Parts: sequence; structure tokens; C-alpha cells
Amino acid sequence: MSIPVSHELFHPDAVFVTNQTSQAAIFQEVAAQLHQLKAVKPGFAQALLAREHDYPTGIDLSVLNSDYPNVAVPHTEAEFVNTRMIVPIKLMHPVMFGNMIDPSVQLPVSYLFMLLNDELDSQTNILAQVMDLITTTPTKQLTAFFNETNRATIYSLLSTYFSQD
Repeated sequence: MSIPVSHELFHPDAVFVTNQTSQAAIFQEVAAQLHQLKAVKPGFAQALLAREHDYPTGIDLSVLNSDYPNVAVPHTEAEFVNTRMIVPIKLMHPVMFGNMIDPSVQLPVSYLFMLLNDELDSQTNILAQVMDLITTTPTKQLTAFFNETNRATIYSLLSTYFSQD
């Protein structure tokens, strides 16, 4: 099975809820599934780890709401990716990620929005869409989303949000 070329930013088989407890294990688990879907190329997981080490992507959401979990937006270069999409990953156990603003600070992160982008120049557009989701969704609705563990429900919620104009 492969992910068809589409304007959709999500795919029902590319939504994850994981019990992994390290960045490396999470990236390996997700990369293996995404490779089967032909969404990423060999070396994707290693490229994610290297990029996360050099350019951390953790985002402290306590500045928006102390009840929100911290998130991260791991991504890598277009050469390791075959499509454009956002891969939501609910972490059942917080994992430490470097803070995007201050890389010397480690944040416990409970949700990942992994960005896949085979286009060289639109990474910031996808990131802006994720930040819009976080900053414009009502608190009760966003808190429920962050606590959701059903993959089909996560896919449905995100697809509905991102289909709105």
C-alpha cells in the first residue's frame, strides 16, 4: 500500500499512539510504518534523530495554557520524504525533546506532529497550520484532542479541522 498523491494533510494509516519512551524508538516505529506506506525513504528515522539533535523542535505550550502538553514537530530534509503530510503521534509516556526556542532546555513532550514535506520551500506553511490548530481551537476541545487515544478519532478530528477554510 502507498499513500496516494493528495492535497490531504492526513492519512488514516499514518496516525500513531505509541508506548515508546525514547525519540529513537518512536522515530523507528513510525518510520517503519511510513516506509511501508511509501511515504518516506530509507534513512528517514536516522535523519530525524540527527536533525532533532541539531535543531530541536519541542514547543512549550504552558505559555498558552498550563493544562496543554508540550508538543514537538520533528521533520527532516525533503530528500527523505515522498509526500506532504502531517503525522500525529500521541505519546502515552512523555519523552524529552529540546526546546525549539532555547535548545539548552529539555521539555517533556506528549504529542508530536511529524511533518513530511517533499517540497523544499513550504515547511513553514505546514508548521503554521499546526500552530493555528493549537492557538485557535477552543481549550476544552483541544484538551480533549490531546487526551484522545483512538487513532480513527484523532484522524477524524484533524481531517475535519484542516478541511475548514
